[in-house]
Amino acid sequence: MLRRAEAEQEKLLRDLADAVGRKYVPNSTHGELGAWRNSLPELFELLCVAGLGQVEVLLEYRLPYSPKRIDALLCGRHPGSGEASYVLVELKQWSAAEAVGDGVVKVAGLKGHQLPPVAQVRRYYQHLLDFTPSLARKADPVRAIAYLHNAFRRDVNGLYNYDSNGGLVHLYAADERDALIADLQSLLDSAPDSRADSRQFANDLLASERAPARTLLKTAADSFEKRDEFVLLDEQQVAFNLVMNAVSQAERAGDSWNSEHKTVVIVRGGPGSGKSALAMNLLTRLARHNKRVLHATGSKAFTETLRERVARDDQRVNRMFGYFNTVSGRKGELDVLVCDEAHRIRGGHQDRRAVPEYERRQINSLIDAAKVPVFLLDEHQVVRPDERGTPDNIKRAAEDRGFRVCTIDLEGQFRCGGSPLFDEWVLRLLGLSNKEAISWSEMVKNTRDEYVVHAAPNAQSLEDWLLQRSSIFGGTARISAGYCWDWNSPERINGKYVLATDIDIDGWRRPWNTPPGRSVPDAPTASLWASDPRGFDQVGCVYTAQGFEYDWAGVIFGEDFVVRDERWFPQLEKTKDPHLKSTSLGFFDKLARNIYKVLLTRGLQGVSLCSVDPETNEYLQRFAR
Repeated sequence: MLRRAEAEQEKLLRDLADAVGRKYVPNSTHGELGAWRNSLPELFELLCVAGLGQVEVLLEYRLPYSPKRIDALLCGRHPGSGEASYVLVELKQWSAAEAVGDGVVKVAGLKGHQLPPVAQVRRYYQHLLDFTPSLARKADPVRAIAYLHNAFRRDVNGLYNYDSNGGLVHLYAADERDALIADLQSLLDSAPDSRADSRQFANDLLASERAPARTLLKTAADSFEKRDEFVLLDEQQVAFNLVMNAVSQAERAGDSWNSEHKTVVIVRGGPGSGKSALAMNLLTRLARHNKRVLHATGSKAFTETLRERVARDDQRVNRMFGYFNTVSGRKGELDVLVCDEAHRIRGGHQDRRAVPEYERRQINSLIDAAKVPVFLLDEHQVVRPDERGTPDNIKRAAEDRGFRVCTIDLEGQFRCGGSPLFDEWVLRLLGLSNKEAISWSEMVKNTRDEYVVHAAPNAQSLEDWLLQRSSIFGGTARISAGYCWDWNSPERINGKYVLATDIDIDGWRRPWNTPPGRSVPDAPTASLWASDPRGFDQVGCVYTAQGFEYDWAGVIFGEDFVVRDERWFPQLEKTKDPHLKSTSLGFFDKLARNIYKVLLTRGLQGVSLCSVDPETNEYLQRFAR
């Protein structure tokens, strides 16, 4: 019997690994496999002792539009109402932990800071309700628990001080198992005839409608007008807590505040990892508490869109959104400066031997502007030669002046349908990873990844695919391209200005988006290309698309970046981008990869791609299948 049980457990672990896209290693005690091996038997034994063997258990249930997964979701019949009842379970192997700040804990044997279990599972609970309308309409049947099955309460007592969301979320240690069993029995029916209902309720949840994730700008508008906020998960919430703790420290120092109290926070994350959601929550919370806070970017399109959609007609709110160069020189005036898209910080041309002081000038100005400067960035989104916002540059500038630096990585993927695999696929496709390119079908084999990748034979087919997808499945669509065509001024025809038809690909003709600073009837300004429905009729470049998202992305590779004999080659002479023409071929190669990565990772639900170069198009067709 023992061997049979062990064999069944290994099969379960193998199936779990396949389902979430992890490599199965027999007898592994590390990572997720180790966590499953140690924690799942504890959960199953608990359910059996509680007489809840008929409950359906959904393991590693992925939250809608998120890369995050719930360890276990128990589905059963409520013993009182007879209706569906769901319990989220977060399992922890921790044996000891202590609170080291507001919303931050240190765990014995683990590096870095962690989110308190109650805070983590509470956010999972909130996220599940936010994006599952059937549950949001009647939230009472949903509860959440965190179970520290290796810890005694005395060793984790500090973790019980966190908000339990009005009694909807509970924390239990190993010596509180009886209380946990009683709690589960009050939520899930132990009657033998409940098995069929439990299975039906589980199937209902799996088949339930998933409302699309709220886009950044609409939620940000709600955030300011209704004082609502994004639900931050895991590393996002840890980053938020670290910033708020640094603000509290500066506040406690009062008039005695000096450089010893200053903390510079660097938040690294790929496209869609939640950097801008974090920025909006910080801005909202700090403004609500009357802190002197500003939001700054190096992107005119991003800042103007935030002003349009968030501040709307409120000029006071409008002024909270500025640019890196608008806060330069305002030394110490702010409590917090949130530098969004900080990879766009300007400095010396990276191709030249610039003076270090000049390279750091804008970084130093931004650090000086606030007691707590926060830098949100993605190194793979550096797309111009003079962009200097790397973690190393910022860290070095801060430490050279004696400031404390706190760095945190956002690992999730909340764009691209919550698909962490797509971001990895793009890195491999463009040669930004040390792993070889792989076809999308092979990448998602034996996983439940639902992101859609499509290769079009030409630009017309790409547009047709986008129109079809947005018509059938709904959502917004945009086409972007490498900067390989001239960008001409609007033309005057019959007394009316219209956009010049700059792009011609085998008879498929479209204009670039409206040039920055210009206004053309019946077309959105450059800053609103990604958010105005009329933007579909123009092609956007990287400067227009960066920082934004839409449901369906179309990307046209120009002749500036082509494949020859299975390898990518830059063709500097083909670019029409005035910012890049004077750079070296080697550095242009790096920037071209980053540019196309930015364009490929704008889509929430799917992407279609093609190239004007035949050999490159064949390459894309092979790997996008």
